Amino acid sequence: MRTMIKRNLKLYLRDKATVFFSMLSVVIIFALYIFFIGDSISSGLQFLPHPNRLMRAWMLAGMLASASLTTSLGAYGIMINDRENKTIKDFYSSPISRRQIAGGYIATGFIISIIMSIFTLIFGEFYLGMAGGAVLDPELLLKLLPVIALSAFASSAIASFIVSFLKSNTAFSAASTVVGTLIGFLVGAYIPIGSLPDNVQWLVKYFPCAHSAVLYRQLLMEPAINENFTRQSSVVLRKCKEALGIVFVYNGKTAPAWVSVVVLVVTGVVFYSLAVLVLTRKQNEI
Repeated sequence: MRTMIKRNLKLYLRDKATVFFSMLSVVIIFALYIFFIGDSISSGLQFLPHPNRLMRAWMLAGMLASASLTTSLGAYGIMINDRENKTIKDFYSSPISRRQIAGGYIATGFIISIIMSIFTLIFGEFYLGMAGGAVLDPELLLKLLPVIALSAFASSAIASFIVSFLKSNTAFSAASTVVGTLIGFLVGAYIPIGSLPDNVQWLVKYFPCAHSAVLYRQLLMEPAINENFTRQSSVVLRKCKEALGIVFVYNGKTAPAWVSVVVLVVTGVVFYSLAVLVLTRKQNEI
């Protein structure tokens, strides 16, 4: 399986177009913030001393949550190519078990998700530094690594389950387009969750990848929150956290961080299990 993973990683990283399009949602979020939503949202926070710093960290959290899903989905395009080109039949004739073949594809998506999320974080840190924002300290960056791994675990599991039902590059391209378009809304990266209608807010709160965004926001926005809300009441802070999706509130109760962790772990386990089940039961395709 290790050889399978190395082969898939090389194929993904060698195809620059695939890498770019799997990061397209990240580029869109960044562009929308720079040219449109950044100033409009910050204008509503002018009572704070440094609203731009707060919103830049908010943007980076959305980029990271989106990258976890779209990049892993892009990595699974290799599996679709192997199906269409019948390369998968060569693997079936080898002594590798079907479960190992499926595991090789799935592990590739997980690893790619982590790699590209770290790349997104580095880019975000560079942008924060250039824009005059507070660059994160090493301790906080280390705290982000487990969140990146957890987000990649859940997101790549969802992506693997989606891809397990696709048979052609045409279907895969259509699915990638739909996911890339919706992911920014579903993690609350295009518009703060507090600005969405109530029924859409509930959709976001129950979407697993949105919990990745919550964990990212709680860490990335902590320095900006400390410097912006020292003179504000706890009520103002609570309302801003709810509106920006830093915390999720269910039936009047604020969900602690461990709830988001549990959601991501369960999502990863369930969807990986389902994906492996579907993939290993296919006789002539993966």
